[in-house]
Amino acid sequence: MSNATESLTITRPDDWHLHLRDGDALRAVLPYTAAQFARAIVMPNLQPPVTTTAQALAYRDRILAARPATGAGAGFEPLMTLYLTDATPPGEIARARGAGIVAVKLYPAGATTHSDAGVTDIRRTHATLEAMQRAGLLLLVHGEVTDPEVDIFDREAVFIDRVLVPLRRDFPA
Repeated sequence: MSNATESLTITRPDDWHLHLRDGDALRAVLPYTAAQFARAIVMPNLQPPVTTTAQALAYRDRILAARPATGAGAGFEPLMTLYLTDATPPGEIARARGAGIVAVKLYPAGATTHSDAGVTDIRRTHATLEAMQRAGLLLLVHGEVTDPEVDIFDREAVFIDRVLVPLRRDFPA
């Protein structure tokens, strides 16, 4: 039996859910995030939302411009996402994948901050979800329903039954 102490040191972890916002908020928050994290998946629920590849790349440019020039945060890498809407065209997915976008975020309309442009009916996104499945682009999910008949404490559980289970069935990849 060994008496050696074993340890694991994570020197620069990744942040898998980051809200940087934009403008002054972006410039205020990013240096702290970049000092601690090597990479982060950047949420697209800005006002207006990041719904196209061109918008995501422009947002990435603003993030990189606000990144510290020296020190621990100088190498920070933003991993960009798109905001899924009822009208996101399937063709946008190939453009996004080709440009290095890592995921598309599903926000049910009205569920959270800046989600007013979110999905009103998941069935309206099926062609886009099929394109994502073919491209291997990740779907990130804000999982809650906004049905006023559902108690606020049950919104996530109802989302699983109404939306997530059918999504897994219809888009298994």
